[in-house]
Amino acid sequence: MAGFFNAVSACLVLLMLMAVGYFMGVWGWMTATEKRFISKFIINIAVPCNCLVGLLDNLDRSSLAQAGLMVVAGFAGIGASMAIAVAAAALLRLPRERWGVFVAMAGLSNTIFIGIPVCTQLFGEACMPYLMLYYLGNTSVLQSAGILLVERAGSKVTRERGVLPFLRNLFTKPPILMVIFSVLLLVLGLRPPEPVMKFAGYVSGSVSPLALIYCGFIVYEVGLKNLRFSRGLPTMLVIRLFIAPIICMAMCNLFGMSGLARNVFIVESALPVVSQVTVMAGKFGADEKYAAAGATLSTLGSFVTIPILMVFLAS
Repeated sequence: MAGFFNAVSACLVLLMLMAVGYFMGVWGWMTATEKRFISKFIINIAVPCNCLVGLLDNLDRSSLAQAGLMVVAGFAGIGASMAIAVAAAALLRLPRERWGVFVAMAGLSNTIFIGIPVCTQLFGEACMPYLMLYYLGNTSVLQSAGILLVERAGSKVTRERGVLPFLRNLFTKPPILMVIFSVLLLVLGLRPPEPVMKFAGYVSGSVSPLALIYCGFIVYEVGLKNLRFSRGLPTMLVIRLFIAPIICMAMCNLFGMSGLARNVFIVESALPVVSQVTVMAGKFGADEKYAAAGATLSTLGSFVTIPILMVFLAS
């Protein structure tokens, strides 16, 4: 039961930080302008610093081969979850503007804005290398299949298709570039000067609180009174919060993952809907309100399911 109470305590801390963002929206202290700034700062500056510190402090050259297998395990779990979501969307006969949004929501998790705060609260900073490996797989699928699904659900076509645009979108993301750079440093046995590492450590400490304040403001924007269990959303929540971690657990066992790495992967797979799905739905003319409701409901629901999940991981 210690794992359960530890998870409940962690979730309460996370909810309090989300409440800061929510009430900043209520009081008018935070608007869409501040939200854009926080998002850009987290993705482009804070998370890359987090990647650098987390990978270099917790991995070494001898563990890189195992890290490759972990990325494959993450890919396999995400792919299986999305396949189940495709079948569920077909059975539910969802309208075109919701079909791709549903599959992307069910298959992809929020590895950064929710994942970093949750995992560091539950497992400490030692979780960061494994979190970033899962993020690598999750983001690769998001930038390829995820975007394609949401685009086909929408009424606007604004994105180039093909391998080159996919690679450009993927490998121009600062967190991905920093993961690659950090792995290269590990292979070469190098390490940045200590002032650089201290700077990165200070900046990376801002990720968790700012990410949760951002998520709290998203809840305010959607509006609690506007949340509705539209057709398909209960099924999406079951896949996202229950089935996806079961699949991930099976893949971890299949690829021989155990201990902290296995637990981090399973928790990462059980997190809420990735926030970019809502952004993409608006961009491509899909059902943006449906995506926003799914993201908010899954965020609130995860704070109930994660403590339960921790009981199983501790047993």
